Amino acid sequence: MTTTISPDLLRKYDVPGPRYTSYPTADRFVEAFGPADYEQALAQRREGPAAMALPLSLYVHIPFCESLCYYCACNKIITKHHERAAPYLRYLTREVELHAEVLGTGQPVSQLHLGGGSPTFLTDDELRQLMAMLRRNFAIAPGAESSIEIDPRTVTTERLQFLYDLGFNRISYGVQDFDPDVQKAVHRVQPYEQVAALMEDARRIGFDSVNVDLIYGLPRQTPESFTRTLQQVSTLRPDRIALYAYAHLPERFKPQRRIIAAELPGAANKVSMLSQALAAFISAGYVYIGMDHFALPGDALAVAKRQGRLHRNFQGYSTQADCDLIGLGVSAIGKVGATYSQNAKTMDEYCDSLDQGRLPVVRGLALSRDDLARRAVIMALMCQGQVVFESIELAWLLDFKSYFAAEMEQMRQLQEQGMVVVDDEGIQVTAQGWFFVRAVAMQFDKYLQADRNRTRFSRII
Repeated sequence: MTTTISPDLLRKYDVPGPRYTSYPTADRFVEAFGPADYEQALAQRREGPAAMALPLSLYVHIPFCESLCYYCACNKIITKHHERAAPYLRYLTREVELHAEVLGTGQPVSQLHLGGGSPTFLTDDELRQLMAMLRRNFAIAPGAESSIEIDPRTVTTERLQFLYDLGFNRISYGVQDFDPDVQKAVHRVQPYEQVAALMEDARRIGFDSVNVDLIYGLPRQTPESFTRTLQQVSTLRPDRIALYAYAHLPERFKPQRRIIAAELPGAANKVSMLSQALAAFISAGYVYIGMDHFALPGDALAVAKRQGRLHRNFQGYSTQADCDLIGLGVSAIGKVGATYSQNAKTMDEYCDSLDQGRLPVVRGLALSRDDLARRAVIMALMCQGQVVFESIELAWLLDFKSYFAAEMEQMRQLQEQGMVVVDDEGIQVTAQGWFFVRAVAMQFDKYLQADRNRTRFSRII
């Protein structure tokens, strides 16, 4: 499958582009969408048929980290003062209570994710309080997919057991790279042996799935050093692997200014590292899920791909249906009905809104009919690798080839390049094209086609 993925082809498609965890993308959110609009979307869910029939997904953002990772572009607060977590949990509680006032309590939840920052910054008692508060206000289903991001430097065997007993069945270790020199360059030192022991502990305890995050394109990385990391990760055999390209945007993300630009690998080496990773993981038996995700054949994500049940949300690929997502905490993003919303990005603004009895939404978007139709096409490409014209036409009462005439011309060009196959029934992404599915989906992004200033996005590779 990788024989056609040459460095030349990877280099050709090394362009900036969205990750399409949503469409329209978050950079299109507007401040005209505020708390009242979000409350209206919540009320429509409560009054509509989705109220109890369609389960919710919950995302809780814990922004705290003890130390700064120089590559990080997440919304975080660097502090060693753990006492700062207690007031934050009180504000989270107030935010959940405001949701419950509109939605009512007992809304079913099939998916819960704690991200950050470092959720394991919280003490065991604080995590216990947080989970109890969520269960008071929502009906977290037995067997719900409950995941938490873990900084390996902040957990022990006993702590992993505690998280499992608390109800988490999926964990994600932030590894990035195992090379000591690279770890020093990004200020995140965690020996391979430490992560290997935690992987063994997680399996023994019984977590359903263990994910490992990796980044290529970091300072001091070379194709040779990254090959060693790939071999070590393959030896650990996590259930899932997320492989991200580092986007160096120091003008946007202050921590990245500590990275020495001259130490970053060049484009040719980045392409080489991606090519190596694709070959290494596929030869190790992993299924390429799409974009930058891999999973073992028996993992739920790989099963969902085989069965055509993949979905995408703001956390990436998901096995869950296209359910509403409630985002809780500083900077959290949610999706309710045909709307997107994002909370305040600073702690002061987040707390001020809640002190005034308002949900802390500061921007968002109400999707138009055109947005919804294009979202359906983009998500079909990103998740199923195909678009059936008739399904889009029936759902949105349009003639596909006429409505998307300009896009169809682009598809014909991509077909000549071996990326897609277009026939009378629809568009099928080829095995080769699946590695560049973002580039295919981008052709249906009306905002992106009208805006040639794409530097706000990471590169596809």
